[in-house]
Amino acid sequence: MADPADVRRMALALPETSEGSDGLRFFVGGKQFCWPWMERIDPRKPRVPNSSVLAVRVANELEKQGLLALDPEVFFTEPHYDGYPAVLIRLAEIDLVLLEQVLTDAWRARAPRGLVRALGPAR
Repeated sequence: MADPADVRRMALALPETSEGSDGLRFFVGGKQFCWPWMERIDPRKPRVPNSSVLAVRVANELEKQGLLALDPEVFFTEPHYDGYPAVLIRLAEIDLVLLEQVLTDAWRARAPRGLVRALGPAR
């Protein structure tokens, strides 16, 4: 089980990561790699942040489908993300080891190549 504090700690531990001003939004090289899910509660009103769900960038559709198949209780998507390389994570359902791996992979998908090489090979 993870919470926003775990996300913040893990994301900021990655090289050259910065945090957005609106919370749980993290960047590397000016590119966002995770952000809070903006949920549409009422179809006639704007989306609102849901801090119990994190959106994370993935490298490609194959990685996205792999995560979605891995554990549907943890990973899900919605029509808004169709065709977009990102998955949604229920923080209350993910263990900390898997969260760290997914955040690191998201960081790798967005970081400049030289910075990825400096971090070392993926696990």
